[in-house]
Amino acid sequence: MSYVRAEQILPDEIIELIQTYVDGACIYIPRKENQRREWGDKTKIKQELIERNQEIFTAFLQGCRIEDLALQYYLSQKSIQRIVYQMKRELSFQESTL
Repeated sequence: MSYVRAEQILPDEIIELIQTYVDGACIYIPRKENQRREWGDKTKIKQELIERNQEIFTAFLQGCRIEDLALQYYLSQKSIQRIVYQMKRELSFQESTL
């Protein structure tokens, strides 16, 4: 995210009004509700992480140890455990809805 100077885009009256509440500090102005995007929409990282997590889970089911997966994927053992637990939950949810 890049910053834009208020003087470049806002009228002086609005800047003065904002300064009565926040003087000299950086503020974040959120997007309008109908223009919000989910995390990862602009890049492929969301899909890449889903695929990575599926690979980790498959390897775990085939007998790979948590410690080995952590080394292979450069993640902590706790992160691998979290991924495995999450994938197990998703799998059991999918099976229960069939």
